[in-house]
Amino acid sequence: MIKEKIAIIGAGNLGIAIAKGLVEKGLSSSDKITLTRRSMQPLSIMEANGFNVSNQNNKAVADAGIVVLCVQPSQLELLSVEIKPHLKSGQVVVSVITGISIKKIEALLGSKAALIRAMPNTAVAIGESMTCISAVDQPKEIIAQVELLFGALGKTLVINEELMQAATVLGASGVAFFMRYLRAATQGGIQMGFDAKDAQLIAVQTAKGAASLILEQESHPEVEIDKVTTPQGCTIAGLNEMEHKGFSSALIQGIMTSFNLITNMTSIAGINKKVDGVI
Repeated sequence: MIKEKIAIIGAGNLGIAIAKGLVEKGLSSSDKITLTRRSMQPLSIMEANGFNVSNQNNKAVADAGIVVLCVQPSQLELLSVEIKPHLKSGQVVVSVITGISIKKIEALLGSKAALIRAMPNTAVAIGESMTCISAVDQPKEIIAQVELLFGALGKTLVINEELMQAATVLGASGVAFFMRYLRAATQGGIQMGFDAKDAQLIAVQTAKGAASLILEQESHPEVEIDKVTTPQGCTIAGLNEMEHKGFSSALIQGIMTSFNLITNMTSIAGINKKVDGVI
């Protein structure tokens, strides 16, 4: 159980998912979590469920021990002017803002509070996120506290900050990549004769089982592939056809295209756009 009050600043889909996950996993209670955003109406359901909601970021930050920043990159500079005077020693600020380095955050917010970056994905809503965490010169106890927070919402991995762009693509954008595979597999199932609902169930459960084999047995994908393929069998025929059509190559190229784009976007923003110039 996290004892500190938590403020989630910019509570859109991700912020709301984090709040729900913390309560559902018993790591905090709704009355100890404050969610803020400019438009309050989308938070009405959260308020009805016992969460504190507000459009006053400064007050939420002043009352919290842990502050989670969920705003858009372009909003951080203006937000920093609002909340910086209310940050104090002993607080932990966790940024889940894409592409903004700890150095840039510290330049805007100062160094009173401990600054940590985290990159969860949308599966945080069901406690199955892959969250990468990075910090610069922070005590192990602070990092452990953030690991505890996100560990209740899935798996965590502490990485060097220079890998956070890659983590965004592989872990956060990766959800969409896997969803696209599931859609294609479902369409293949429909073409073979299943109705859409049954095809999707088979594809999704098969994907879940495949991932679980790797996680729970600490296996390698090729080891598990070898268990399924037989000489002259339908599985190896299908795999070979996929590779002939560029399956692995297309996936790797897609990942690298996303990585190059996010890298270039943050570089360009840092040179040309003051309001977006935090990377």
